[in-house]
Amino acid sequence: MSTPQDSSLGRHVDYPREYDASLLFPIARSLGRDALGIRADALPFAGFDRWHAYELSWLDARGKPRVATATFEVPADSPNLVESKSLKLYLNSFNASRFDGDDAVRDTIARDLSNAAGAPVSVAFGLPPLRDDDAAIDIDAQDIAIESYGPPDASLLASDASSDANETLSSALLKSNCPVTGQPDWASVRIAYRGPRIDRAGLLRYLVSFRDHAEFHEQCVERIFVDVLAHCRPHALSVEARYTRRGGLDINPWRATPGFIAPTPGRDLRQ
Repeated sequence: MSTPQDSSLGRHVDYPREYDASLLFPIARSLGRDALGIRADALPFAGFDRWHAYELSWLDARGKPRVATATFEVPADSPNLVESKSLKLYLNSFNASRFDGDDAVRDTIARDLSNAAGAPVSVAFGLPPLRDDDAAIDIDAQDIAIESYGPPDASLLASDASSDANETLSSALLKSNCPVTGQPDWASVRIAYRGPRIDRAGLLRYLVSFRDHAEFHEQCVERIFVDVLAHCRPHALSVEARYTRRGGLDINPWRATPGFIAPTPGRDLRQ
């Protein structure tokens, strides 16, 4: 089984000279889900990992460079996630390779990512627009003391069973660390729910408790989803994180109770 320590993360890697699908490094989602008690045959959520690629280039059939941006969506029920540095190296392998048209590039990426993830991955050129969620309630301005920065402390979460709410709460204070290199990963997070009113101070303290935690982006979002679902008991729940760019890529995992409408695609100013 491939593990993060087997990947190219934290290692010197030669710049790819030609297209090479073998650069993609899949990591079994079960490595993170087993620790959360999530079974592959009984996922408590639906969702996807939406990647934005800002640095994509290739040569046309006559050798003239082409450039583009792209959006990839990897389904959350795929058996594997794709490690981000390997995706960067893979996309760079297109730089000096010739393709017979833009469709050939898109189809090649879709095929290779689908093979790595173990499920169909959608690929489209272009990026979603910058988008502010005006309906979201920013919880970062609360005047509270915070002392816990890791590991994530789900006991900080609470809700009021006597008061129902239908709202979206947002925070720009989510930070975790790469489990291999220790580099910081920064994100905003949006939690939409229906059900008992979530205590906002406890939620903010909980999100900040990821600050020294080492875990991949996708795993952090699944941990947040599982913890909020278990401790706050919402009837419906959606968790979306928008991570800042690294190596020309940003990733936006989304997990929600089945039937929850997917958030409108968008990017933060920090992305």
